[in-house]
Amino acid sequence: MFVVKYSGPFGFIKPWTAVRDSETFSQQFLTPSIIEGIEKKLFPELLNSQGIHKILRHRLNYVGIEIQQEKTWAKGGFKAEKEKNVFKTNLGIIKRGVLLNPNLYLAFRNYVDAEIAFTQTICLARNEDLLFPIEIIELTENDFDKIPGFELIFSNSDEGFKVGYNRFKENEKEMYGYLKIFGNPVGLEND
Repeated sequence: MFVVKYSGPFGFIKPWTAVRDSETFSQQFLTPSIIEGIEKKLFPELLNSQGIHKILRHRLNYVGIEIQQEKTWAKGGFKAEKEKNVFKTNLGIIKRGVLLNPNLYLAFRNYVDAEIAFTQTICLARNEDLLFPIEIIELTENDFDKIPGFELIFSNSDEGFKVGYNRFKENEKEMYGYLKIFGNPVGLEND
């Protein structure tokens, strides 16, 4: 298989349960709909087809997690009002645990797909968290399993835990998987 390594200074994968949490940490795995979204970004000709067709496997590792504060407000924009001589707003502060120096490895069946992927940047889940292509490596499946990192193996409810709802299936289809950890996926410096 042909593996494209992506890297960047930081990245954040929003957990599907963290919609209103005041403190949340980046997920350490990519759900099926995130992988499908990355694939559709890399290969726009697949926009009208459901499922994952070209990305065979993936692996994610990172150096550490950094806590960042972010100011937010409710949908509809900023509002302020005075109640009993006290100003109230709909502003809030959330704390995000962001992955530092994440590396993402995407495995493809053929070199042509890997080369197309290598010409583009991707993001894990937020548009500002870009990962850049670093190299294309040809690996066997055994060699790929030696790359340290987290990989969610997609499954059904009998074999895994719920990881959210698939946004490509109108959020009706629940997604499941079980997490495999290869080597020591945290604390590695970028190669």
